[in-house]
Order: sequence, then structure tokens, then C-alpha cells
Amino acid sequence: MKNITNKLVKYLPAAAALVTAAVSSDAFAQAATGTTTSDAGLKAIGAGLALGLGAVGTGLAQGPIGAAAAGVTAERPEKFGQMAIWFFIPETLVIFGFVGFFLLK
Repeated sequence: MKNITNKLVKYLPAAAALVTAAVSSDAFAQAATGTTTSDAGLKAIGAGLALGLGAVGTGLAQGPIGAAAAGVTAERPEKFGQMAIWFFIPETLVIFGFVGFFLLK
């Protein structure tokens, strides 16, 4: 758990700065008619964040779960089904991100 926290702390400021720069540069741009021109761009950023962060969260969750499931299955093979369910639960994060991606697209 400490290793995951160190990775998050390491990359979080860079990700926050990137998102802030991307959103602030286009979020306040307006055409001459007074309407915002960045709606499509912000939707694209939101769709990318929905899918990308869901995938990152799933990867961070499935690593330790997979290692623990492999250990339990090696010692008690009858627990394979239960361990498979626990391993597949974080995959719903990617599915939700994928649905959000297409809803925003």
C-alpha cells in the first residue's frame, strides 16, 4: 500500500498541473458572439479523464488483489471462484469509465 501511495504522491502534482493548464487555457475562451467555443474540447477532456482515471484506478487496485488471489488459490484451490470474483470487481471502474467516455463523446 505504501508503494501505491508513493506513486500517487509522485504523479499527482503533475497531473493536477496538466489538467489545470488544459482546462484554464480553453475554458474561458469565447467567440466574438459571446458563446463559448470550448464545449467540445472540455467534453473531450472529460471523456479522456473518465476512461483514463478509471483504467489507472483499476490497475492500482488489481495489482495487490491479483497477488493475494494467486496466493490464496495456490494454498486452497477450491477458493478460485471466490478469488476470481474479488479480482474482477475493480474492473467495473473501467466499464463505468468506458460508458462515461461514450456518453460524453
